[in-house]
Amino acid sequence: MKIEAISHITFIVRDLERMSNFLCNGLGATEVYDSKVRNFSLSREKFFVLGGTWIAAMEGVSPDERTYQHVAFKVSPEDLPRFENRLRDLGVEMKSKRNRVEGEGESLYFYDFDNHLFELHTGTLEQRLHRYAE
Repeated sequence: MKIEAISHITFIVRDLERMSNFLCNGLGATEVYDSKVRNFSLSREKFFVLGGTWIAAMEGVSPDERTYQHVAFKVSPEDLPRFENRLRDLGVEMKSKRNRVEGEGESLYFYDFDNHLFELHTGTLEQRLHRYAE
């Protein structure tokens, strides 16, 4: 018996259309489902595929507070500035860069419109462990 992979990640949001714009136009996700016509869950929801990961967004009360709890997606170093520009064009709030150890990759932290923190990261676990072991 073993865990195979992450099945999906769900975000509770106030506005599904705004989240769809954020995920699709900001991060390049593909919207694959909308329960607007017939709802099967606790509230209206949309499904997206982003980097091979199933993302669910459900209408509801989003978090009141911002924390460091986040989801990070792997991107190439060349794409990081392009994503930053696209997200800034959407009016997404960027978080200040944090100090990094050289060799662990670069990151871009930003909030969606419902206080969820996201990260785009250029490194891998293997790179980070190797760097930390030096």
